[in-house]
This record gives sequence, C-alpha cells and structure tokens, in this order.
Amino acid sequence: METLKHECGIAIIRLKKPAGYYQNKYGSRTYGLQKLFLLMEKQHNRGQEGAGLACINTKAVPGEEYIFRDRKTGNNAINEVFDSVYGMINGNRSENAPFMGDMYMGHLRYSTTGKSGLSYIHPHLRRSNWAAKTLVLCGNFNMTNIPEICESLTSEGQHPRSMADTHILLEQAGHRLDMEIEYLYRDFHAQGYRGTELTKKIEENFNATELLKKCTSLWDGGYVVAGMTGSGETFCVRDPWGIRTAFYYQDTEIAVVASERPVIQTVMNVDVEDIQELLPGQALRISRDGDVSCPQILAPRNVKPCSFERIYFSRGSDADIYRERKALGNNLVNPVLEAVDHDFRNTVFSYIPNTAEAAYYGLLQGMEEHLNGIKKEAILSDRICNDREQLGNILSLKVRNEKVAVKDIKLRTFIAEGNTRDDLAAHVYDVTYGTIVPEQDNLVVLDDSIVRGTTLKQSILKILDRLHPKKIVVVSSSPQIRYPDFYGIDMSGLGQFIAFRAAMELLRDRGLDELVQNVYNKAVKEAGNSVVNHVHEIYAPFTAGDISAKISQMLTPAGTGAQVQIVYQSLEGLHKACPGHKGDWYFSGNYPTPGGVKLVNRAFVEYMESTGF
Repeated sequence: METLKHECGIAIIRLKKPAGYYQNKYGSRTYGLQKLFLLMEKQHNRGQEGAGLACINTKAVPGEEYIFRDRKTGNNAINEVFDSVYGMINGNRSENAPFMGDMYMGHLRYSTTGKSGLSYIHPHLRRSNWAAKTLVLCGNFNMTNIPEICESLTSEGQHPRSMADTHILLEQAGHRLDMEIEYLYRDFHAQGYRGTELTKKIEENFNATELLKKCTSLWDGGYVVAGMTGSGETFCVRDPWGIRTAFYYQDTEIAVVASERPVIQTVMNVDVEDIQELLPGQALRISRDGDVSCPQILAPRNVKPCSFERIYFSRGSDADIYRERKALGNNLVNPVLEAVDHDFRNTVFSYIPNTAEAAYYGLLQGMEEHLNGIKKEAILSDRICNDREQLGNILSLKVRNEKVAVKDIKLRTFIAEGNTRDDLAAHVYDVTYGTIVPEQDNLVVLDDSIVRGTTLKQSILKILDRLHPKKIVVVSSSPQIRYPDFYGIDMSGLGQFIAFRAAMELLRDRGLDELVQNVYNKAVKEAGNSVVNHVHEIYAPFTAGDISAKISQMLTPAGTGAQVQIVYQSLEGLHKACPGHKGDWYFSGNYPTPGGVKLVNRAFVEYMESTGF
C-alpha cells in the first residue's frame, strides 16, 4: 500500500460559559485547549505534514489582544504547537494570557497540492484592527475552479498575492466580510450610534449566513470550510455534493466540530445519537452569544459522499465505517476462492498491515461461513457420515490465517540513490518465516487499495516471494483506482495510476492507438468547457478482469518464483458495502461536479503531451 496524501482534519471548540465556570467544574482554566488537543490528536491520521491552532477571546476590550495563532510543520506538529501554547500560558497567569479565549480552531494538514512549508499550514489569518473584520479560516477541501474564484476578485480591482486555494478563499471571504461589516456600519451609523457603542452593535448583529451564500455560490469542489471572526462568529460549511464530511455536538457548556464522528464520541464521552452530521450544503453557525443554528446555504446537488474516505481515510473506530470495511472484505470471498481454486487446505490468508485489517476480518468471516457450508453438506452426506476417516478430514478443514507481512520502521530511502534506494524500498516490509509450506501453499494477502503499485512491486511482492509460495494473490478491498481525485487528495495525474497505465498498455497491445488519439482530440477541443468525461473511452474496450490481469503482469517483479494474481473489489461490491456513500469517481470517473469533468480531460491532455504516447 502506497502512502497517499490524506484528507485534512479540522477541530473547533466554542465555550459557552464564562472562564470561571470551567475552572470551578473541571479544575482547569485550559479546558477548551485540552479538548482541542484531544480532538486533533485523535485525528492525527488525517494530517501529518503540519498542524495549527487559533484562539479568539471575545471578552477582550478595545486595545487588548484578542486573537492568537500558532502553527508548526512536521509529523510531531501537534505536540510542538501545544507545547508552545502552554509555554506562553504558564508564563502568564492573567485572564488575558495568550490563547486563553472562548473560541478555538485546530487544523491538521496533509498536502493536496504537493506543496509544503509553514505558509501552507492552516488556520490562515486575515487581520484587521477591527475585530469584526478579522477572519481566521481553515478547511478540508480542494477547489476545482480557483482561477474562476480569483477572477471574481480581480474583476473588482483586487490584487490577490497568491493562487493557492486557501489564500484565494481567505481573500474572497475576507472581502465579503468587509462588505457585510460596512453595510452594518452605515446602517447603525445612520441610526445615530457612534464609537464603541457602534462597534458593539456591529459585532452583535453580524451573521455569517449571507457571507457564506455569496462566497459558496462560486465554489466547485469538495470542501468543509470553517472560519472564525475576531468579533465572535464561528461557522463551518459543507459542500452541496456532500463530498467531504463534518460532525458536531453541542450542550449548554460547549459546541464541538470535527471531521470525524468517533473522535467527538470519545473526547466528549457522548453517545453516537448525540452527534449530528453537517448535511450537504448546510452550515453550522455559532453566534457571538454561543447560539447554534444550521442554515441551508446551498441546495444539495448530486449528493455523493466520498466512498474512498470510508475505505482508507477515516478512523476505523466509527461503528458504521468498521461494519462497511468488514463488508468490503466479505464481498471478496468468491473471487478469492476462484483465484486459489477453492483450496482451503493449501491456502494461507493474511493482510498488509494498514487500514485493511477490518476488511481482512470480514474476508475471514466470509471464508469461515463458506467453509462451514461445505462441512455441513459433507457431513449430511450418507457416504461421509459412515466413514470416520473422511469425516475427520472434513472436520479438520479450517481457514488458515497468519501474520505474514510485517511493516518495519520507516526507512529513510531519500538518503540513498540508485540501486541502493531500491534495496531500501524493498525492505519497508518483512515477512514471518515458516508461516507457509514452500512450493505448496497459496498466499492470499489483503490490502485496502492498489493505487500506483510501486510499493507492491518494489517491496511487498519481493519480500513475500521469499517464502516460496506456489501462488501469491494480492486482494484490494477497493476497486481499481482509474481516475484522479480533484477534491482533496494529491492524486491529480493520470499516469500515476497502475490501472490507467495497464489500460494504455492494453490499447497498445491491441493496436488501438487511433482510439487514444480520438480521446485526446476531444479533450483538447472542449478544453475548459468539458461536460463529458472522455477518459471513459480508454477503459471501454476492456473488462475489469482484462485490466486486473494486465496489472498482475506489470507489477510482478522480474525473477519472481510464485505465480502472481491481483484481485480487485468490484464497483458493485463497493456500493453494496457502503450504500450511503455513492461518491465513486476514483473508480468510475463519474464526477459529481462540473469541475471534476473538466479537470480529468485536462489531466489526459497533460498525460499525452508529457509522454508523447
């Protein structure tokens, strides 16, 4: 399993009571920070390139600092950020100490662009002397139409300093915020309000709903975008296609938002029924007074929550996700049995140590049920019942499962070059020797996904072959990943997908170069106005089995003694296992937004022009 750029993670804390309340009840003046740390740490799987947090103190009076922010890069960023923050707090025991506020926002970053550095770490800040005009923004998102959003700013005479999606959204939302505050200023000024009284009226009456409606009307992509204003408004909005997820909980003391449901369950010690999912096109708004509402910002459109998030990204501790991952494994029973010729006695089942573990349990459960059916039919046979030896043989049949693959410590392959690097990469995994009978046993290993195939070819298959199995069957709990994602992960180039490369090789093998050229011509002709995913035609001549067979051939390392077969989850199996998450564009190419269709055709043009196919 290759390392993918994960989804980012967000966490929001809004304290509803005065600071002294939490000191008296929980014995800590940093109650909000403690909860934020736990929410972020338990979402560590969603971002290991950096972390940041922001805090706003709505009780600060004019002239006092009201907003604080800290960000760090690296895998240990969460601990480094909180060490820094607590260091500042412990050195200042006053009520106005840094990061002592009632609004907190945390973010965990995994790059969706391949870019790194502190300037890319959320939350992003647009600062003003006016608290109401100060905006902090973070999110789990990737927009497909940043140039168009940028044009909406430049058409009004603005000069955005960067085309980075977060920066453009910050400038767009900040511009709308400025305008909304100006409207309120003119209104209350006309009513005779002046000075701090005027400022107070603006802060008390600002509502982010209109700002969100005007901003999101231009957005195309998968997103959960969260923001805080310096005057006390908190919001979080989800895309109308439901691609990205967010969950929230509130009581009389606190309001909490996170990217995943189980982290709220654990951190707040509440039942799953107490936690709400932010619906497609909906926003969570927390007013300056702490009142929570969920206005509908955009009408739901072609709702397709991401299914790959269920397979790979999310924490498996969520009850629904755990059940779905087991179902993915159970669905693979029949194709796996066909791959090993139904030979239970001489087949060992295992998995690659990662998020495939739950699917592996589902596969084993399905195999045991199938084997029990075989035993039942055999025992009911008069011939078997009267033969003690045969009956014993039947009863001795079992599903053989072993921990075959072991992931070693992360090897720093970047320190080496050439053949040395390849050798290091080949040792990312190790095997448990003696777990199979050489030259006799089949070895089935389950993985959650096969994207590029690099790790499989360079490491996993080589190391498994050292056990000398008769056959190695690598099973993917996800279908063939054929198309780029443009809504969150750094998977935007077609050439990186082994399924796409296999299809292109098959087209070459069958002399279908003219088909490839026709797809290219269509993609070029339509350019930025695509409404049809023409890349579908690349796969159309082949069955899923054809492509799997080609992938097996392409990923088998030279000199491998065992026969290698790769088995994928079917698209139908995916939908059966994850019925509530129909977002399958990775596998089907059925993008939920116009931007996705436009970008996949552009990706094909870029592939053709860079490779000279």
